[in-house]
Parts: sequence; structure tokens; C-alpha cells
Amino acid sequence: MIRLDHREPMPESLRGAIIALGNFDGFHLGHQAVVGAAVDWARGEGRPVIVATFDPHPMRLFQPDAPPFRLTTLDQREELFADAGADAMLVFHFDRDMAATTAEDFVGVLLAQHLGAAGVVTGADFTFGKGRSGDVAALAALGAQFGVEARAVSPAATDGTIVSSSRIREALQEGDCATATALLTRPFAIRGVVQHGDKLGRTIGYPTANVSAGNYLRPRYGIYAVTAVLPGGKLVHGAANLGVRPHFDPPKELLEPHFFDFDGDLYGQEIEVAFHHFLRGEAKFDSLEALTAQIEADCSEARKLLSALPS
Repeated sequence: MIRLDHREPMPESLRGAIIALGNFDGFHLGHQAVVGAAVDWARGEGRPVIVATFDPHPMRLFQPDAPPFRLTTLDQREELFADAGADAMLVFHFDRDMAATTAEDFVGVLLAQHLGAAGVVTGADFTFGKGRSGDVAALAALGAQFGVEARAVSPAATDGTIVSSSRIREALQEGDCATATALLTRPFAIRGVVQHGDKLGRTIGYPTANVSAGNYLRPRYGIYAVTAVLPGGKLVHGAANLGVRPHFDPPKELLEPHFFDFDGDLYGQEIEVAFHHFLRGEAKFDSLEALTAQIEADCSEARKLLSALPS
């Protein structure tokens, strides 16, 4: 998979591509339909297919103090796009200049001239250009003017409700892993580098691999049954606390997974933790013994819930 920056020249081998265009944060069912349509179109005409995404997210520019909300990192999206059949990922660097680009220049200068796109596929609700002045009708009209064919894909829906990143975020904030997983077609997962902690878990027999949640959306704080992909691709099961650890002073936000039947050094290495089931909310315990007993119960419940999954 090739990663492209829109500020750099487009490789000649990728000019004439079909571009799937959107934010694609989370790469949920609706996003997959857009990219799938682009892949089918490109393959039918013998063209390369590129999936374009925006980073930073436009919201980060216009609302810099907004709480973390990302469902995927660029690296995760790149892997998902590759699995969907894309030849390259194009990153539109969203800054003040991009925000000020008119709808006409976005199509005529960026898509047609700079990228050399033959066609673009978007969701039916796609907007673009300064002040979000362009929609799919404008994209089709401007595309016809500049030689870029535009197609729009209808929204995906489940149970009569449109699939959206907002809907997934709401589900995660409620601890509803099942809904988030169904809409994403995989569990929500946080990827990060394991850092040193206070090592209390190790002293009570439950060592954890501490990871910062970074720019990811914060699911409901509490205890989860999780799986994780470790360096080298090893898959493990576990239970994780996500939150501010109210039994510690001062509180510190962390994702703290404990992996069953695993004893290894993960410090400084990247892991990806997937959220399968919400078990309970965070709680403060009167003693270390009470905390240890609850952790044991949580791990037992997590093992049962995850037992049907491969390990």
C-alpha cells in the first residue's frame, strides 16, 4: 500500500485513478460501500483505485478544544483500505489553506489537474469546499466540467437507521460494544505503545500493559473483555480497565489490559487492544484485597465471554 500526501506530486502510475473520497474514520459499513464501489469501478476499467482521507480531521481545525473523537488512526485506516482492495491511500492535509479552497478549485485544480483523477466516489451526504459549499450535485456538475466523473453511494443502514461514525461513537460511549462492532464489522480497537506504569498489578498477580488512549474516542470508562494483537501477530485474550483509576491518587487516565496466560515484556512495543464486551463501570474499593477479588471476578467473566473466540 502506497501512502500519498496531496501536497506532493501524484506518481504517473496512479494518474487516471478512481478515488474514493471521504473522511472514512472508523471505516464502517457505509464507508466500505463507498470504497467497494470505487474498487469495482476501477477494476472494471483497469484503473488504479485510491482511497482519500483527511488528516487532521476538519473538526480538529475548527474546534481545536473538542474532546478526542477518532475511531481509527491513519495507520489503521491504511491497513483497512488495503484489505478493501485499494492501491494507495491519499491523505488530504486539512489546514487553513485546504479549508479556504473553493468547491470549484477542489475539483478543477486538486482532483483534475493535480491528482489526475478519472473518477470519484463519495457518500451521498459528502460535502466539500470552503464553508462546505459543495455537495454531490455540485461535485457531479464540476466533475463534468473538468473531466472527472462523479458517483455517489447511498447511505448504509441497519434496523432502519443510517450507519454513521456518530452512531458508533454514541454506542461506545454507552458501553454498547455489540452495536459498535456490528456497524464497524469488527471491534473498536485502540493501538498504542506499552508504557511503564506503577506496576501494582504485577504485585497482586495481574500485570497490565499500559497504553495511552491518545486521540481515540473514549468509550465508557470501565472494565472490558478484550483481545489484543501483540508484536509478531500473536492474539491474546484479556480484561482491561479504561479510565482514571479512582482507587489511585492522583487519578491517571490509562487503558490497562491484563492478558490471560501471558508472561512477556511488552514495554516500548506497539499493541492493538480490541473491545468486545463491557463488564462494569469503574469503582473505588476500600482495600487492595477487595480490588484483587473484583479483578479476579472480572477476569473470570471475561474468559467466559471470550471463550468462543480464537486464541
